[in-house]
Amino acid sequence: MTQIIVLPHEVLCPDGTIIDAEEGETLLDALLKSSIELEHACEKSCACTTCHCYIREGGDSLAESDEIEDDLLDKAWGLDPDSRLSCQAIVADEDIVVEIPKYTINMVSEHH
Repeated sequence: MTQIIVLPHEVLCPDGTIIDAEEGETLLDALLKSSIELEHACEKSCACTTCHCYIREGGDSLAESDEIEDDLLDKAWGLDPDSRLSCQAIVADEDIVVEIPKYTINMVSEHH
């Protein structure tokens, strides 16, 4: 099992947590399975950026992002070099540290 260390997020995971994930599962599926309700407006089809997250450690173990993911990430709120779409980030055998952004593009457009 791979451990995913989720840094504290004011709404979704106030105290932070450590969850177990199966190798080959998406980061989003692992988060959802652990009751961390990360938004995923396109239902995991790589068509939006609402599941955007930052891989703060262990990102080298994830498969490279493809051109479609990279193009979408350009539209994500708060993009940085560690950004990935969690619906596309496949968990490998190395532990990772994840930070969930404070906002998604949906929240910004809806004035939350």
